[in-house]
Amino acid sequence: MMAQDQDWYGADTATFGDRLAGARDAAGLDQKGLADKLGVKLAVIQAWEDDLKEPRANRLQMVSGIVGVSMSWLLTGEGDGPEAPEDDVPMNGDLVDLLAEMRALRGQIAQSGEKLGGWKSGCARR
Repeated sequence: MMAQDQDWYGADTATFGDRLAGARDAAGLDQKGLADKLGVKLAVIQAWEDDLKEPRANRLQMVSGIVGVSMSWLLTGEGDGPEAPEDDVPMNGDLVDLLAEMRALRGQIAQSGEKLGGWKSGCARR
């Protein structure tokens, strides 16, 4: 797949956190600025962009309004969102595939961490 054909923010390429960071950047906000507008701590935005946590529906609606994208785009990459960033250096297919694999692994690691956290708290109750 050529870089020009790649859907930068699609479900196969990007995570929720990737799309949030891209939309935030396109809106001209840094993480602290978005946190201030939402009335949340900076760590909350960082956790969302690192795919460690996801916002509740009411916050998701607020985020989409602030950064000017649809909620469905934030969740899936489908719908109204910012244009993909322009690359000065085109990526070859192997690099695109490697980046997609790394994003998938990051999501799996986050899910495993959540499962482990639940398992630890279950053991502590015994």
